[in-house]
Amino acid sequence: MAAAFKPLMPLDEAWSRLSAAVVDHLGQQPLSTESVDSFDALGRVLAESLVSAVDVPPLDNSAMDGYAVRAADLAQAGQAGVLAAAVTLPKAQRIAAGQVGAALQPGTCARIFTGAPVPEGADAVVMQEHTTADATSETVRFNEVVKLGQNIRRRGEDIAQGQTVLHAGVRLSAAAMGVAASVGAAQLKVFKRPRVGVLTTGNELVMPGEPLPPGAIYNSNRHTLRGLVQATGAVASDLGVVPDDLGTTRAALRAAAEQSDLIISSGGVSVGEEDHLRNAVLAEGELDFWALAIKPGKPFVFGWIRRADGSRALYMGLPGNPVASFVTFLLLVRPVLGVLAGEGWHLPRATSRVANFHWPKPDKRREFLRARLQADGHVLIHPHQGSGVLSSAAWSEGVVDLPPNTAVAPGDVVSFISMTELQQPGSSALQP
Repeated sequence: MAAAFKPLMPLDEAWSRLSAAVVDHLGQQPLSTESVDSFDALGRVLAESLVSAVDVPPLDNSAMDGYAVRAADLAQAGQAGVLAAAVTLPKAQRIAAGQVGAALQPGTCARIFTGAPVPEGADAVVMQEHTTADATSETVRFNEVVKLGQNIRRRGEDIAQGQTVLHAGVRLSAAAMGVAASVGAAQLKVFKRPRVGVLTTGNELVMPGEPLPPGAIYNSNRHTLRGLVQATGAVASDLGVVPDDLGTTRAALRAAAEQSDLIISSGGVSVGEEDHLRNAVLAEGELDFWALAIKPGKPFVFGWIRRADGSRALYMGLPGNPVASFVTFLLLVRPVLGVLAGEGWHLPRATSRVANFHWPKPDKRREFLRARLQADGHVLIHPHQGSGVLSSAAWSEGVVDLPPNTAVAPGDVVSFISMTELQQPGSSALQP
């Protein structure tokens, strides 16, 4: 039991250990890739950069419904953008989107619509609101001075042929899918989604919908962790509830390792007589580190589980208290899933905010307080910060990251990490 009293590991050291271990793991077991239809690529991570084979747009085109003209034909100077005398030009042709018109002859104009290629010879487009068309004579009257190149979107203005438009490691958003489509990419090479086995432990756990006997609680962690995994784009496999028994726990870890890149669990990682996961990991694999100097989330375990073929699955054991499980997932599991997904190692970035709360009794551990922003940008914390108060996590918009032994009074500047950053962390100095 002497190991139970080893010093708690600071979070920064745990991040460094995790980053090094997972990158080394991928050196042994590299990520697999596959091709997917760009129409179904939302949330996937690119495995190779996308280079455009075309210019976007492919031709100069009109940004407006109006008339393509030669600017020289409307060159009479005026004041305040108004011609000294109106100019009337015959309408020589009509060009809709998807059509290519004939060369525009001097002294004529072309009716043109948004997105239609600008005809050869034309060097400006006048929006229709600034003209008067005569349907009987097929002429158009222009009342304002035209600027060379106005209302024309130039060939390659958005994307040039040969340009890298999406880089490997980017997670594809809806906008990125549109960019891929705009350069004609029907298939995209992406990393396969990480397979994450999720198991919960505890004889007291009951699933929602079942009767709740005395001493039992509903299993919220099973829902929360599955949802958190799915939100990252990984494939979540529900491995059910494991009873508080060493032999059963070892068997569950062995089975999970064969079908998972990463196994996460909640509960059973402390040092009580009914906490068997740490010993099960030692029996079925290796233990890298455990017990962190954070609140909530001290009883956290990281290690490996051996597979039958000699390879290994990553293992991360989260605390059983719902908020501690939630927070440690976002701080520790999410960055690891980023590496397994092909994004690389990224940590959430904090911003400086003004506190509108009291925290007079700090802890010796680094604390993460559930918080949200007021309309003025100041930070409020939830009044109940216990690690079992899961409603505080649903209420929050992020967390306040407090260094050890730090008291807070209203007006103090604190570090705030938004929920967006926790769920989709940005770049960090701890790049692998």
